[in-house]
Amino acid sequence: MAESASLLFNPRTYDPQHFDPETRRLLRATVDWFEERGKRRLIEDYRSRAWLGDFLAFSAKEGLFATFLTPASAAVNAVDGAETDQRWDTARIAALNEIFGFYGLDYWYAWQVTILGLGPVWQSDNAAARDRAAELLSRGEVFAFGLSEKTHGADIYSTDMLLEPDSGVDGGFRASGSKYYIGNGNAAGLVSVFGRRTDVEGPDGYVFFAADSRHEAYHLVKNVVDSSKYVSEFRLAGYPVAPADILHTGRAAFDAALNTVNVGKFNLCTASIGICEHAMYEAVTHASNRILYGRPVTAFPHVRRELTDAYVRLVGMKLFSDRAVDYFRSAGPEDRRYLLFNPMTKMKVTTEGEKVIDLMWDVIAAKGFEKDTYFAQAAVEIRSLPKLEGTVHVNLALILKFLRNHLLDPVGFPAVPTRLDASDDAFLFRQGPARGLGSVRFHDWRPAFDAYAEVPNVVRFREQADALCAFVETAAPDEEQSRDLDLLLAVGQLFALVVHGQLILEQARLTGLDEELLDELFAVLVRDFSAHAVDLHGKDSATEDQQRWALGAVRRPVVDAARSARIWERVEALSGAYEMAE
Repeated sequence: MAESASLLFNPRTYDPQHFDPETRRLLRATVDWFEERGKRRLIEDYRSRAWLGDFLAFSAKEGLFATFLTPASAAVNAVDGAETDQRWDTARIAALNEIFGFYGLDYWYAWQVTILGLGPVWQSDNAAARDRAAELLSRGEVFAFGLSEKTHGADIYSTDMLLEPDSGVDGGFRASGSKYYIGNGNAAGLVSVFGRRTDVEGPDGYVFFAADSRHEAYHLVKNVVDSSKYVSEFRLAGYPVAPADILHTGRAAFDAALNTVNVGKFNLCTASIGICEHAMYEAVTHASNRILYGRPVTAFPHVRRELTDAYVRLVGMKLFSDRAVDYFRSAGPEDRRYLLFNPMTKMKVTTEGEKVIDLMWDVIAAKGFEKDTYFAQAAVEIRSLPKLEGTVHVNLALILKFLRNHLLDPVGFPAVPTRLDASDDAFLFRQGPARGLGSVRFHDWRPAFDAYAEVPNVVRFREQADALCAFVETAAPDEEQSRDLDLLLAVGQLFALVVHGQLILEQARLTGLDEELLDELFAVLVRDFSAHAVDLHGKDSATEDQQRWALGAVRRPVVDAARSARIWERVEALSGAYEMAE
């Protein structure tokens, strides 16, 4: 049953041979740092809300953030003139997300908001600011993204960070206002702050500028959460913004904000995967060794079903996210399919993570609250990921913008290969205007399903996907219904499942995943589609045609007891496969 463990990250056996030597070294060094720290210290730091100083010192010593988060265009040449290993490589960034999630979301968060803080800098034409950021990274500094505000949230149209022209500095400003929910705001060497000029109306007045959290005009108010994560509120009072500090102005500042989120929110999916993997080792090991009524807990049929469902959902999360990496890395001005797969990873994969944790928690019950388990923090932290970088609802609404083009109007694209090459994903920092989503086109989703026409539950799910196409053509919400976001979101859930299934199948084909596991996974997706169809049926504004369609789209998965039993054996093999040393 080695295959079962090989699908999940396991620190005991981890050796990412598909990466270059320096990437492999850094990933393994990170795993070793956490393992040497031990479970007791890891949990105690989490419970005591300790700042991550030791971790950031390790990162600085190894050059971890600098290597992974400096684009090749900003990389510092080695002494002999050769290029360093610095580049922006989404594949290895995803691998590090998973490791951080596995050991604790606090570590991931400091890294994640550094990524967000760097986004406006790497998109900027301000060479001095880019050089400054590269130098700060090389010293192990962290970064922050000053976008959200207490009153307006992330509504960047309504920012109250105001920049008044500075009469004493030609082209300079004085910035005043506050920001809220700003990670690393206590320690960031550079904070990318979004504001607007007081002397220019409309979008031409937007400004992104670089601030230093150590400046006397930068006032740290508090950490707004009770956590090792420092999610700050800060206030600027007459902060001097020199021309050299300005990253973007006008519409470009607005685009930089949205494009930064495009880059950053992709990281949530692999963090969610890491959390679920660690929790799964704990949950299966506990359940397999707990005796209830004279039998192991795992002898009960409902327990096997819940843990099997959790396992195949987790495999699906990994397959989808791995394939989405390829579309990010292959994106360009004429291929923006990543703009669909990005909110999908953020919304769909992270909510799948919640389901995975809930399924395991139903099995281990009170054990999931115990203070000496990783699971106790996993059960809390998994909730945050669907709610960061836009809520589930916001991302579902975004996904809906692509529905018709994706389902009904495909165009030809060259096949996108697996992208594990050691190259720089430069396009992510020149995405261009953050608009025109309705013009994004997609390849045909059907061949991914056709390739598995012999797998019963893939076929069953394909019937539901085809039914959704018929719904869009014959019973789609009219203009009045389109104002009912509650109904639209139910449609979005159905569409998201089709996209989820498509990329799972593409990745399964690329990796040679066995069809039996795929069949068990799609049995779960068939049930999910049916549940969302029933939900649509019950919506207040659903028409009679839509209600009939919804019930007609309900399907029963193809049941195969022998197949399910064999998949359960893979899950059972996770018992004792990994446990973090004390």
